[in-house]
Amino acid sequence: MSMPSSAMSSYPPLRLQVRTPRLTLAAATDELLERLVPVVRKGVAVSEPWPFDDPMSLYKENPEREWAWRRAIWAGRARVSEDFWRLYFVVIVDGEPVGMQDLIGTEFMTFGTVHTFSWLDPEVRGRGWGKEMRQAVLHLAFEGFGARETASEAFHDNLASNRVSQALGYEPNGVTWATRRGEAAALNRWRLTRERWAVARRDDIELVGVAECRPSLGISAAND
Repeated sequence: MSMPSSAMSSYPPLRLQVRTPRLTLAAATDELLERLVPVVRKGVAVSEPWPFDDPMSLYKENPEREWAWRRAIWAGRARVSEDFWRLYFVVIVDGEPVGMQDLIGTEFMTFGTVHTFSWLDPEVRGRGWGKEMRQAVLHLAFEGFGARETASEAFHDNLASNRVSQALGYEPNGVTWATRRGEAAALNRWRLTRERWAVARRDDIELVGVAECRPSLGISAAND
């Protein structure tokens, strides 16, 4: 697998990589985002049950979908402080970008909690990539940043996402409500503690650029 371009950036959050034997999470540089544009153009959310809550750029019609998607990532990359940060990764499989995986921290040094968000090209779903990329980003959160707990949400009928959470040891954490395309729907909430993650912790996941990145996110040391 060729080295993603994120390894060449001088900005620490854009140097991050997480590598597993099956895929790489590479920090979402503009070059990698450009390579994802064809996937965004053809559609990520293509049929019911709709997977994302509102507002969501991926529900828009083209070309607004692509424009709004880029703008949201650019805005998110620029909003970095000790109180909030969001890391965007492009999922690389066999040298090709197939989706995105995000890691979000809010007052991380106080609470030690992160949230995850992801999507995949519909043409590659059902091959285990969703579980693999979640395991990769969890390794970054717990091993790389010293998180105490991670959280995830999925609509009640998003079977793939809910099954990934269950398979990785998350525990149910209640139900909330959100809208998707203007319609109300129930969201399942999930939580995974550091202790439960450690039970099935993998030793074949490599982290790149973590030590250099921590200060830029306000993480003074692993939050053990």
